Amino acid sequence: CAVKAAQVLSEIAKNEEMKTPCIEADLVLALVPLLESTDQEMLLHAGRAIGRICYDNRDLQEELVKVGVITSLVRILTDYAESEPLVHVDLLALCNLADLDTAKEALSKTKVAEQLVKQLRRAENHERLELVFEVLQALAENDALKVQLVEAGVQEVLSEILLRLQGSSQAEDTCILKAASDLIVSLLLGDKYTQKFFLLRSELSRSTHILLALYDCHTIRLLISETGFLKTDGNCVRMVQLGVIHQLLDLLDKHVESEDVSVQHAALSALRNLAIPVVNKVQMLEEGVVERIQALLRSEMPPVQFKLLGTLRMLAAGQADAAEILGQDPMLLNRLVQWCNANDHTSVRGEANRLLVSILHHNRSQEVVKAIQEAQGVKHLVSMTTSKHAAMQNEALNALAIASAINLETLEESFKESQLVQSLHKLLQDDKTSPEVKYNSMGLLCSLLNSGDLRQEIEEDKIKETLEQLCSHSNANVVKEAVTTLQVLRGET
Repeated sequence: CAVKAAQVLSEIAKNEEMKTPCIEADLVLALVPLLESTDQEMLLHAGRAIGRICYDNRDLQEELVKVGVITSLVRILTDYAESEPLVHVDLLALCNLADLDTAKEALSKTKVAEQLVKQLRRAENHERLELVFEVLQALAENDALKVQLVEAGVQEVLSEILLRLQGSSQAEDTCILKAASDLIVSLLLGDKYTQKFFLLRSELSRSTHILLALYDCHTIRLLISETGFLKTDGNCVRMVQLGVIHQLLDLLDKHVESEDVSVQHAALSALRNLAIPVVNKVQMLEEGVVERIQALLRSEMPPVQFKLLGTLRMLAAGQADAAEILGQDPMLLNRLVQWCNANDHTSVRGEANRLLVSILHHNRSQEVVKAIQEAQGVKHLVSMTTSKHAAMQNEALNALAIASAINLETLEESFKESQLVQSLHKLLQDDKTSPEVKYNSMGLLCSLLNSGDLRQEIEEDKIKETLEQLCSHSNANVVKEAVTTLQVLRGET
């Protein structure tokens, strides 16, 4: 009569009011041993009865784990993997228990990961997929289970699902895609071993562009910022080859007027990382990335401004063509100059200055120098020489030296107005100035001496005396440059 009794109890437990009498009668503990049966009907009814009685009752669920129900559930999932009714009941039970830390600990000592991956692979309908995903998402919170899932090949199945459902407009498919992308992110946020194993064993480079198509900025941000997936050249090159650039640009276009900066921030972060490999820079330039992302120049959101500037700077690095496009765009240069004055947002101001420097450094043409001069950007480069950061000082000094070597006549008036000579003298006099900054300051002075007016300023400011003192500096390079600059000043070379 046990099978019939279990069936009666499973029906009784459907009624919310009957749960308490069942608990008080200790029926749960009486039903648990029945899960060791080999009778599938017994397992089905006993499983349903236990699940219904214990639903939403944490104390009872903890008690179930304590008496070893986890082992029974994994055994049923293993022995009757093709029995749809039993698998469904079993998955529901795991779903209810998987949030418990004690259950996760018990599951980590079984082969549940292997069985769940099998069920994910053979699931034929949305309801089953959603149920398996719900269990997997709970288990992915546990590091040990996360490793087991990856070793069982869950990443390969997830990639297959993403590729199979890509392009579908059905709401059910979108839900599955979202669940798959969330699980991928959860798995990638594990320890370095799990992450590396996942990336090596999966088709993620083929399927990440599908994740982006979901317009899920959370997924994008995590993939980029926290997993390091787009921080390796190989992955970045593959992603660009797959056409992910256009998806990111479409994503930006869609949210360009949005006040929610998270999507713009995430997409720009991705573009910046993708622009690191040289081969990608060329392709991204050919595909018009520079022109398309300039639509964000009107953004008033500092986080977006900062990421935009960093992305443009990465695209310009080592690319004369990109620097020329940027350096001859009046709207961009005017916006850059505005951001160079952004006193309330020092990160934006610093990045705007660095982009100006990068444009000059990577495209050494008279047209670019003239355009920056007309946009009144020179004074900001001069101001950058007094930065608190030696790296930024050196960048500015080198850019100004390049510009003055190209077209000193055009810049002469701006240099005088911004008191460049006086700023350089202060850098040379200050004992706290780094040797490299002193060296580059003198290199720039040598260029300025080609102008009669600027030479006069240098002489009037008595820089000669400071240079003579630097001839006994402790740094050999500083001494050498001081001697050279004095020779130029005296007209000896």
